[in-house]
Amino acid sequence: MGKILLVYATMSGNTEAMADLIEKGLQEAEAEADRFEAMDIDDAQLFNDYDHIIMGTYTWGDGDLPDEFLDLAEDMDEIDFSGKTCAVFGSGDTAYEFFCGAVDTLEAKIKERGGEIVLPSVKIENNPEGEEEEELMEFGRQFAKKSGCAV
Repeated sequence: MGKILLVYATMSGNTEAMADLIEKGLQEAEAEADRFEAMDIDDAQLFNDYDHIIMGTYTWGDGDLPDEFLDLAEDMDEIDFSGKTCAVFGSGDTAYEFFCGAVDTLEAKIKERGGEIVLPSVKIENNPEGEEEEELMEFGRQFAKKSGCAV
């Protein structure tokens, strides 16, 4: 069982809207989550307190992590993610060459540090709407099940 850490970076509110829907799915599965914006985390050691982690980010420029996630991502190099169940989501714009490239960057970093990605990453163009809203809630429900946090 245990709690889930939900961390995200948002600028225009799109990734926050995604986090809202994922959190709703987690709640429907009766899983508990602690939620933080990436820029509010001063110490990546917080990751050590959780065995289940969901990270979300928007993509900046040509597939880059946004400034709000840079320090945290760098600090993740010191964290052992072995035995942790993880998932990644994010928003982006298909007008750029690397759609949601920051999602791929986070996923690679988690795997590099020994974490297990238990669900395919969700990538949404801009703000989630319609079927994407249900997809994100299902992402939360499925993560709760795969991490053993669902009741």
